[in-house]
Amino acid sequence: MSSKRMLMMVLVLSVTAALLVGCAKKRTETMPPGATKVEVVEEPVDWGSQQSSSTLTEEELRAQKKAQAVHDLTTMIFFAFDSNELTPESRQVLQAKADVLKQYTDLTMVVEGYCDERGTVEYNLALGERRARAAYDYLVILGVAPDRLSIVSFGEENPLESGQSEQAWAKNRRDQFRVFQ
Repeated sequence: MSSKRMLMMVLVLSVTAALLVGCAKKRTETMPPGATKVEVVEEPVDWGSQQSSSTLTEEELRAQKKAQAVHDLTTMIFFAFDSNELTPESRQVLQAKADVLKQYTDLTMVVEGYCDERGTVEYNLALGERRARAAYDYLVILGVAPDRLSIVSFGEENPLESGQSEQAWAKNRRDQFRVFQ
């Protein structure tokens, strides 16, 4: 086969492929009955979805906001050594949690108290309970219904970071928050 003929064949195939790709059918978007579109001004939160459009239905926007709120409720708070006293930073985090819980009344939360590995198992379980109770009580004071909250102490179980340093111990002196819908 001559090179001119080969070049002509490649050229014809390239043009044909370009025409086929360029003439693809346009997709039409269907929405559920009663749904309305909302233009999103800010970048939507990416929760791993493949959403390529910048428009969302009101229901999708509400679901995204609620998912972000649930994520925000899982922010941990930390404590000083051998203490269950809430820091000013912890109080701010708990205030934000109370605001979210008051907005989404279908959510409930478990406050989990943890300690570092120093101290006896019994002492750490009691300290973990006092830490969880401190957050629980503060949320109730802020207006969250007590029947939407519960507490549990894990003591020194389930450390976030293993190690024998103050840095590791500080990460393990915490309250974690588990949210249920």
